[in-house]
Amino acid sequence: MSEGYSPVMPANAYNWVAVWHRNFLAWRKVALASVLGNLADPMTNLFGLGFGLGIIVGRVDGTSYIAFLAAGMVATSAMTAATFETLYAVFARMDTQRTWDAILSTQLTLGDIVLGELVWAASKAVLAGTAIWTVAAILGYAEWPSIVYSVPAIALTGVVFASLAMIVISLAPSYDYFVFYQTLVMTPMVFLCGAVFPLDQLPSTLQHVASVLPLAHSVDLIRPSMLGRPAGSVALHISALCVYAVLPFFLSTAIFRRRLMR
Repeated sequence: MSEGYSPVMPANAYNWVAVWHRNFLAWRKVALASVLGNLADPMTNLFGLGFGLGIIVGRVDGTSYIAFLAAGMVATSAMTAATFETLYAVFARMDTQRTWDAILSTQLTLGDIVLGELVWAASKAVLAGTAIWTVAAILGYAEWPSIVYSVPAIALTGVVFASLAMIVISLAPSYDYFVFYQTLVMTPMVFLCGAVFPLDQLPSTLQHVASVLPLAHSVDLIRPSMLGRPAGSVALHISALCVYAVLPFFLSTAIFRRRLMR
């Protein structure tokens, strides 16, 4: 890449919209398949674990296990949708399809592209998480008014995990390396962060570890709202998620610059 591509920060507050719109136009051709694909895994977990294991477990934290699990699946669905969109679709546009090269030939900067991709991945996370939330609400496992509080938390979750995945694709030489992130980071996080069972069931050391993981903060924001309960430490959870969103954005953008200018 030439030195003309060196700016790495967004040029202004709205250039990223062009990247988002480009991705939307490409996505709408396969929208149905994309939505169904994002819903399959969390819905299977919700009904399989919720009804199957729920019979054995009974009530958890004063509510039915499937209601407890539903909030975890909403957060997990947002995490998964944003992560997989970034790992595979964004990586393809950056590396295989060379779409980023074409965009960098315009007035957009690398920062504009990364920001646009983050917002697009978060949009898919909102779509996936809201769909699971809607199913839970129809079945009576979520309070309908809580959508006002749940959707912003779902969106922030999407931005966080898209931003973290940006670091992965900025470093990964090929698709083959994504499996390490999925199996060593994402899967343990699901079981450590209170999505499937309460954190207080974990050993104290793991509770401390889980308390700093981003999915735990997402679950702690989404679950109380879905169950109609007051949420505690809201400012702490939002601040932690914002840190997880912002720092990886700057780090990944710097790494992308070095990678694209080789």
